[in-house]
Amino acid sequence: MSMAQPWLAVTKRQTLRFFFERLRDVVEEAPPAEEVLYNASVLAHFAMTSASSTTDFPPSPVSLRTVFDVFVLDRSQHADPGLLEAAGSQCLLLTGFFRDQLRHRHSLEWYGSLGAGFYTSAAHLGRDRARKRLMETMAGRFGYWRRQHARLATALRDEPRLIHTEKR
Repeated sequence: MSMAQPWLAVTKRQTLRFFFERLRDVVEEAPPAEEVLYNASVLAHFAMTSASSTTDFPPSPVSLRTVFDVFVLDRSQHADPGLLEAAGSQCLLLTGFFRDQLRHRHSLEWYGSLGAGFYTSAAHLGRDRARKRLMETMAGRFGYWRRQHARLATALRDEPRLIHTEKR
């Protein structure tokens, strides 16, 4: 048996495609492809980024408490639209995809409003028109996308086996 086969190796592109296709399958309505792609990219990024990464930004959040400590208590970087987008995306991931794990420990509605506010601030401070519009959309539809992330998490949890072995 050759050990050359990469059992669990996936590329960024494969990870993005995985989340894009799965998210598209569970959404409640047919949102614009740009929104699905953005949300899939958030999920793919955090799926492939370590919480202890010193090279990838933003690193995967450890908890909502970390989000609070980094983005709420320290307001020194609140003029940076990229940092505010990162804060919004971490709130989205944790209050959406990980909703079931965190709902008994945190006020997810409060963190959801905080995340939407981060996206709103990123939109106001951004310079690129297309990015500003996307951040405004994410702020306005933050609750919707939280629900879609939660639906995806449930669907993935309910699928018995995602890594399919080849039949010989």
